[in-house]
Amino acid sequence: MPRSKSPTEHFSQRLLHWFDQYGRHDLPWQVDRNPYRVWVSEIMLQQTQVVTVIPYFERFMGRFPNIPLLAGAGIDEVLHLWTGLGYYARARNLHKAAININTQYAGRFPETFDEVLALPGIGRSTAAAILAQSLGQRHAILDGNVKRVLTRLHTIAGWPGQKTVEDRLWQLAEGYTPHVRLADYSQAIMDLGATVCRRGKPLCHACPVSELCQAHQQNTVAQYPASKPKKTLPVRQTRMLLLQNNHGHILLQQRPPTGVWGGLWSLPECPLDTDISDWCRQQLGLLIGPIRQADILRHTFSHFHLDIQPIYCGLKDHTDHIMEAPASVWYNTQQPDALGLPGPVKLMLERLD
Repeated sequence: MPRSKSPTEHFSQRLLHWFDQYGRHDLPWQVDRNPYRVWVSEIMLQQTQVVTVIPYFERFMGRFPNIPLLAGAGIDEVLHLWTGLGYYARARNLHKAAININTQYAGRFPETFDEVLALPGIGRSTAAAILAQSLGQRHAILDGNVKRVLTRLHTIAGWPGQKTVEDRLWQLAEGYTPHVRLADYSQAIMDLGATVCRRGKPLCHACPVSELCQAHQQNTVAQYPASKPKKTLPVRQTRMLLLQNNHGHILLQQRPPTGVWGGLWSLPECPLDTDISDWCRQQLGLLIGPIRQADILRHTFSHFHLDIQPIYCGLKDHTDHIMEAPASVWYNTQQPDALGLPGPVKLMLERLD
């Protein structure tokens, strides 16, 4: 007499059958799949949607098709290729990890979970996804999409970011992970969360496991997962100076390697309570001409809003020599150098044209 399927086997088999018909099989990192390509894609996909990541991934792979090339590149070029993708610590950690791999593993991506987990910028779920998708190793994953599927499947109360809730979700994720087709399963459960079990307007009628889903059976899908407790984000203000020399080039300064926009090239920031002309003369050794203010630009980080007041200034004389200060360049917007730029700075420079 054949053995009856367990609930977890029932879930994974239904999910894989659905994936064969409706899953995503032609993503760029699924072509010529290897640990390096999957690693870069997983880092880019953190906090970022697939449709946004694809062109960045393709450009990145075109320039850095392997780990030694990435390890040997300058951080400026890496950040330049990341410009606009946000969360720039991801790029800095990717570069650090590539250097580590090149040194410790002769440029070959490590293949054990503990070794991968030890790399900069890689957490438990990311390490699992890399090894499952590239090498078929059995590791449970728990990204935001998987959390949403599991909380609805089992009507788990509480915000998934809470440790007790997350611990429970890890137990479930481990239990549902099959012992076959690991690459397909890890992609399938992420695809299910991204395309069917969506945050808003989930497509329960198209879900292959709706009969197993407690939230669907109870008509409470919209209640799960619980939202992160809201808090009011503080607002910070700054003034960014678009100082233009007689060639039309704009002064950029490199930010410190850590912190907000670490290592990126940004505009000089003048304190709000300081006279702009005096500040430019004292801090930069530049004499500026007429000043023009533009509309405030708001940029939102995870922990605060930043209101940026763009200030357009020309130089009074023909000198563009900068006093001793952070690394500085005169940036030609018509023939731009390959520099990493924060999103708002890139936008302000584009508006000059």
